[in-house]
Amino acid sequence: MRVRRAEKYGFCAGVRIADKKVKKFAREGHRGAILGQVVHNERVVDEMDRLGVHTVQELAEVPAGTIVFSAHGVPPSFHDRARRLGLAILDTTCPFVYDIHDEASVALAAGAHLVFIGDPSHREVIGYTHDLDPARYHVLHTLEEAERVEWERYPRIKVFYQTTLNAEDFEAVVRYIESRAPETSRADTICYATKENQDAAHALGRDPEIGAIVVIGGKRSANTRHLWEICQRYKPSHLVQGAGDLRPEWFDGVETVGLTAGASTPDYVIDEVEAALLALAASPARA
Repeated sequence: MRVRRAEKYGFCAGVRIADKKVKKFAREGHRGAILGQVVHNERVVDEMDRLGVHTVQELAEVPAGTIVFSAHGVPPSFHDRARRLGLAILDTTCPFVYDIHDEASVALAAGAHLVFIGDPSHREVIGYTHDLDPARYHVLHTLEEAERVEWERYPRIKVFYQTTLNAEDFEAVVRYIESRAPETSRADTICYATKENQDAAHALGRDPEIGAIVVIGGKRSANTRHLWEICQRYKPSHLVQGAGDLRPEWFDGVETVGLTAGASTPDYVIDEVEAALLALAASPARA
């Protein structure tokens, strides 16, 4: 059995920078807390915890010291709240996420109604919407939700995508809005690394030599889940957090396994999974 990695996979630039910033902070002897997971990967969170940078869910849980804002970003008001609490800030927000905050502010100032396509409970989306007047935006995830809104009420609409989505899956939602409100425009907000990983997952799935695909990532990683959904369209595909989740029966009769990983998956985890697959291929039972 052979293993073939996707052309693009794993850590995006924003996540890699966030990971390095927090590790440098810890190596220099600092201690602090991360508001939510710095990235949606349990192995990374455990590693940060061992370095003395623990995860909290609320700013009020941090009595003093430094609060780390994750790659997903936070509402702008959280910066003010942290300072009022006397906390120092280590900001690891992805620059691309900041670009979307800026573009949304410009659209609002121009009188547009904002539409965010994504998961309303995802921290990235909360970062965009928490400080806004609810009358100025909608968060949608399905066509049915879009059909319940009177879009004709809004003279101008700007559509943003959660950066980790597969935009193709929501084309019907946006087209419906455009059919009801002609002055609708779309922002280009799908992260380029997410798009490259998704395109590479499609190519992996179309490869006739591949019999099954393993997708590596955290339980809460939206972009990893979307990669798995793409791969499932083509081949039997399995979503794992690490080598311990692999099952030998998944690969019965499979000569080549495709391998990809979400943007929050560290390189060492990908290497561990590949090594486990190769060890499985060499096992006496497999032979």
